[in-house]
Amino acid sequence: MFGVVPKSLWSRTNVPDNNNLCTWAMRSLLIEDGKRLILIDTGIGQKQDDKFFSHYYLHGEDSLDGNLAALGYSRDDITDVFLTHLHFDHVGGAIRWNKDRTGFEPAFKNAVFWSNDRHWKWATEPNAREKASFLSENIKPLHESGQLKMLPQLGDGLQSIKELPFDLFVANGHTEAQMLPIIEYQEKKIVFMADLLPSTGHIPLPYVMGYDTRPLLTLDEKQSFLEMAAKENLHLFLEHDSETEICTVHATEKGVRLQQKHSFNELFSK
Repeated sequence: MFGVVPKSLWSRTNVPDNNNLCTWAMRSLLIEDGKRLILIDTGIGQKQDDKFFSHYYLHGEDSLDGNLAALGYSRDDITDVFLTHLHFDHVGGAIRWNKDRTGFEPAFKNAVFWSNDRHWKWATEPNAREKASFLSENIKPLHESGQLKMLPQLGDGLQSIKELPFDLFVANGHTEAQMLPIIEYQEKKIVFMADLLPSTGHIPLPYVMGYDTRPLLTLDEKQSFLEMAAKENLHLFLEHDSETEICTVHATEKGVRLQQKHSFNELFSK
């Protein structure tokens, strides 16, 4: 998760267990916008076999269904599922077994699934490095369902779109055309950080995941984004940080650093 950074350094912020494993989250974000109910990313899902799950030691009581139910919703209420990218820990929950387990079907039967042309081509013609992260059972059923829509050709960096009620920051270091939604809410801007910034422990520029296909590009993208985040006081929603839901950053003599940690509920009034 920290690439070339020595354990003696990264373990100060992410303490590993005796098996050298750290605890991570798969945190989604639900957006109510008029009659639309938009889910950003879906977690790993439940359809993989025991051997697959044995590598990841899933634990905890949270579930997508349970958390939706706590808000008075179910999967059938979701109108849009926005996928930041198609790695299995972000898209796996979008697809499930059908009732007789003879094939797969969308887990959100009334939703439009959103991706983009550049990333779709990258995911469906995977390089050897990422092939194990782009699982066909997560991707092909999206296309076969007829529920998949592609955003128009996107550039890099800040992008405006008309299809959904937020802007995007498009980054290519982790994987091609990863999309980070920038949501305006209660006079603040929340950025869903996906894998550009998995946790507060990844704020220092050299702390880049070994999963990234272009780590030097990630360095540049992180630097430009974090400088913007510090200048504009952006609130960074962390998908994989097991303890911190949202953080802010500020500029220091040593570069951009963590400013404050927040839970969503303490930061935003209902």
